[in-house]
Amino acid sequence: MKLYSGDLSPYSAKVRMQIYAKGISDIAIELPPGFMTGEFSKTSPLARIPVLDLGGDIIPESEVISEYLEEIYPQNRLLGATPRETAAIRTVSRIADIYLMNNMFMLSGQGRASTRSADIVKLLSGQVIRGIKALEHYIGEDGFAVSGRLTMADCTLVPALFLVENVLPTVEVEDPIPASPKVAAYWAAIQKNEHAAATLVELYRGLAERRELIAKMAAKEKAKAAEKA
Repeated sequence: MKLYSGDLSPYSAKVRMQIYAKGISDIAIELPPGFMTGEFSKTSPLARIPVLDLGGDIIPESEVISEYLEEIYPQNRLLGATPRETAAIRTVSRIADIYLMNNMFMLSGQGRASTRSADIVKLLSGQVIRGIKALEHYIGEDGFAVSGRLTMADCTLVPALFLVENVLPTVEVEDPIPASPKVAAYWAAIQKNEHAAATLVELYRGLAERRELIAKMAAKEKAKAAEKA
C-alpha cells in the first residue's frame, strides 16, 4: 500500500499521525505523482491528497482512509471501546475537521493583503472561532482530546490546531487558542506526544518550504516589475 501525501497537507497529516500511532510499517508514504502538473487526476479524479493506493485500487478522502485503516489494522485502536466512546471521539474529530481544518484551508488563500476579502476572512475565521469554543466544551483535561488516551480525535486536532496557530496571523486574525484555557492546555500537552511531535515536524517542514516558494515567487515578480519600469 501507498499513502500519497504532502508534508503541509493537514488532511494527509491526520492519516500519517494515525499510521504512526498504530505502528503500521507496511504503508509507503510518498509524494503524489504529477500532483503539481494535473497528472494526479488520472490517479484520483478528486486530485486531492491524501489518497491510499491499494495496488491500483484508490481510496480518497482522509476520513474514509482513516476508517478503512482502523478496520484492517485493529491493533492500537484509535476509536472507542464502546459505541458511545466512539461517538465522543468522532464528535471532536469532526469539529476539528469541519470547523477548523476546512475553514483554515480556505483561509490560507487570503494571505495576500492586496487580494484579501475582508468578508471572506470574517466568515471563515468566525467558523474557526466557533469551532474552538465548541472544543472548549468537549475536549479532555488530561493531555488527550478524549478518553485519556491517543485517539483519532487527536490525529485530526493536531494538524487543525497547527493551521489555526500558523494561518490566522497571516490574515490578521488573532489566534483564539490562548483565550480557551482547556484547548490551550491540551495543545501544549499533545505536542509532547511522540506521534504528534513527528507529525508536527513534517508540517513545519512543509510550511517552511511553502514560505520559501512564496518568497521566490515574490522576488521574481519584483524583478519583472523592475525590468518593465
